[in-house]
Amino acid sequence: MLKSMTGFGAATVETADYKVTVELKAVNQRFLELNFHMGRQLSQWEDALRQKISQTAARGKVDIFINYVDKREGKTLIRVDKNLALSYQAALNELSDTLHIPRPDDAAVYVNFPDILKVEQSTELTDLQPVLFQALSEALTAFDAMRRSEGAHIEADFAQRLDKLADMRQLVCQLAPAIVESRRNHLLAMVEDALAGKEMDEARIIQETAIYADRVNYTEEVVRLESHIGQFRKIMQAAEPVGRKLDFLIQELNRETNTIGSKANSTEVAQLVVDMKSEIEKIREQVQNIE
Repeated sequence: MLKSMTGFGAATVETADYKVTVELKAVNQRFLELNFHMGRQLSQWEDALRQKISQTAARGKVDIFINYVDKREGKTLIRVDKNLALSYQAALNELSDTLHIPRPDDAAVYVNFPDILKVEQSTELTDLQPVLFQALSEALTAFDAMRRSEGAHIEADFAQRLDKLADMRQLVCQLAPAIVESRRNHLLAMVEDALAGKEMDEARIIQETAIYADRVNYTEEVVRLESHIGQFRKIMQAAEPVGRKLDFLIQELNRETNTIGSKANSTEVAQLVVDMKSEIEKIREQVQNIE
């Protein structure tokens, strides 16, 4: 089944301690590019997040937005700057000796001095990881479902256009005998004129013979065109990403169609070739959206 490279998915998971929201937005890109928009505190899990997402997305530019709320009661820590306290003590002792007053012997004296005691809030995200990855998994499920749905619409469009292409290829096949016969009759008329003694350009006869022998017969091209159409249908059913393979087949479809047009030298075939190339171009535009 085909998958589109464009898609969106979001999920929110909430526990007693955390609330995590994950959103994924993707657009077309030749390779996989993951751009994270999240707090610095979550960067410790970025590699694991990348591995998880790459299991679902193989191509495309994906923006990942992650927000979380820490609902736990804050843990307050008080840290003592021991070196600073000792410096204050030495300075006070020196001041006491200079002024001939008692030295301070109560720790409470030092509490009022700046920066000895530092109050910190704990930022350790205990047990956040499973909540984060659950939210990511649910967002990826929605994300992948949307891309599969878009891919199904594109696949239906491909099937319709391939049917048109196959029908036009069949018409080209049906016109081939008449084109060959017309070119043969033209060549015979030139030879008959030559045999009747009319003045003829020998180089022209050689040129016409070469055209008849090499260019008029486009059997190989229509056979390959049929094969490419069949391969396209088969590849669409593959489970793995197939965008690059389909892009290559588009080039082959164009090549065979152009060769048929140049060989046929027929207005009817020329019009069919124009219509075929139009369908191929529409398929090519859609292939750019396929993973």
